[in-house]
Amino acid sequence: MTWTSLLGVNVLKIVNGGQDLSLSLDQYSGSGFQSKHEYLFGRFDMQLKLVPGNSAGTVTTFYLSSQGAGHDEIDFEFLGNSTGNPYTIHTNVYSQGKGNKEQQFHLWFDPTAAFHTYTIVWNSLRIIFLIDNIPVRVFNNNDAAGVPFPKSQPMRVYASLWNADDWATQGGRVKTDWTNAPFTASYRKFNANAKKVGPNSVSTNSINDNQSWSTQGLDAAGRNRIRWVQTKHMIYNYCNDRKRFPNGISAECKTSRFL
Repeated sequence: MTWTSLLGVNVLKIVNGGQDLSLSLDQYSGSGFQSKHEYLFGRFDMQLKLVPGNSAGTVTTFYLSSQGAGHDEIDFEFLGNSTGNPYTIHTNVYSQGKGNKEQQFHLWFDPTAAFHTYTIVWNSLRIIFLIDNIPVRVFNNNDAAGVPFPKSQPMRVYASLWNADDWATQGGRVKTDWTNAPFTASYRKFNANAKKVGPNSVSTNSINDNQSWSTQGLDAAGRNRIRWVQTKHMIYNYCNDRKRFPNGISAECKTSRFL
């Protein structure tokens, strides 16, 4: 996999022949990287080990995004917290430049103690967010009901570590403690089983011809797992936030989120 540094050249370290990367954050710079290739649908897996200790104010990310006005985006964001308090896993979907589709979770393990696999499955039918192959969220294509869905704009893979203490931890009440800097997050074993687009591109799934992601949904076991996650570990769902959306919830909220 070939990556391009986004910022903070001095705080991005590449090891193990380019397979493993670490990002650092200090008072002066965050850091990030992006894939050189763009993709239109696929399965994207990344192993992450998040910033340990007092990570309040920091945001570690793994996401897909297109560029320009009216962009599409599929987000995993990991919002740090003060020592002893859990990370918040923040997910969102943007289509045609509009988001406001947030769901947030607390994890059932310590994401700083070891690497765990975070996965985005994106096909024309749905988007599935998975953690260690356990589905935590499904965003279905409800384009027919007037809900925009990312389906035509190729996206790159991005990762970053940056300071967002104006909002990231407890609504911005807890700030980044720079005496703990530099903060470091580690990434490894990225895999894109995906449709690569652009000049002279060969789809990465041609390596093994496994395109099960193109129609992937949830079987009975998957539905049971996502119900467990959303019952036990979900802490915010935009579909339930009638104060934020007084004019009514979005159409996709009126159908099952487990299909």
